[in-house]
Amino acid sequence: MEHHPLLWVSVIPGLNLLPGHAATALVVTGVLILFAYYANRQLAGAPDPVVPDDSLTLRNIAEYLTEAVSSMAESVLGHHGRDYVHLYGSFFLFILCANLFGLLPGFSPPTSNFNVTLALGVLSFVAYNYYGFREQGMGYLKHFVGPIWWLGILMVPLELIDNFVRPFSLGLRLFGNMTGDHVVLEIFTDLTKVVVPVVFYVLGAFVSLVQAFVFTLLSLVYVSLAVSHGEHH
Repeated sequence: MEHHPLLWVSVIPGLNLLPGHAATALVVTGVLILFAYYANRQLAGAPDPVVPDDSLTLRNIAEYLTEAVSSMAESVLGHHGRDYVHLYGSFFLFILCANLFGLLPGFSPPTSNFNVTLALGVLSFVAYNYYGFREQGMGYLKHFVGPIWWLGILMVPLELIDNFVRPFSLGLRLFGNMTGDHVVLEIFTDLTKVVVPVVFYVLGAFVSLVQAFVFTLLSLVYVSLAVSHGEHH
């Protein structure tokens, strides 16, 4: 089956020098930067920032997404959840937007490339370990030993394997689901052309949302595991 993921990015000077997934990821990043810029301008120009706009605006969309991620973070981390919204909200928005780009003709979702999803998984891995050390200092290493010190000889290897597998499991889950979704959409679009693909576009949008949610939620769970030892949860 012939693919056409590079149709648009291959004609943009500069981007055509990059691999397709990297070029599309940069386009997604640029779209999100513009979205944040104009949403912030609308918020700054509002007569009362506390009162939402009457109509659907970029500001309203940004506030809704921020509130959704905040609720997710607080459900996992409690009242400290809002401290992590800036990073994990960025995860959610980037992954969601990157997934949805796969529904646009001439684009392939960057998340259907394992290099991109593994990079996201590694960033999540670095982030939760950073938050663990920030919360507990060197005491963070104690949870690798387990509750009983003499079990450390068994627990440390298991904990290390568990932690180092996490970025790969995050990356593989996102990569596999988005690759499968994109292939199915292309197959049915090529076969039926009209009407039937609409169903798969709706399904693809739903899968895009779910996968962004799952990646963000699992990343927040890892943060909770990393910082909760210091709070005796």
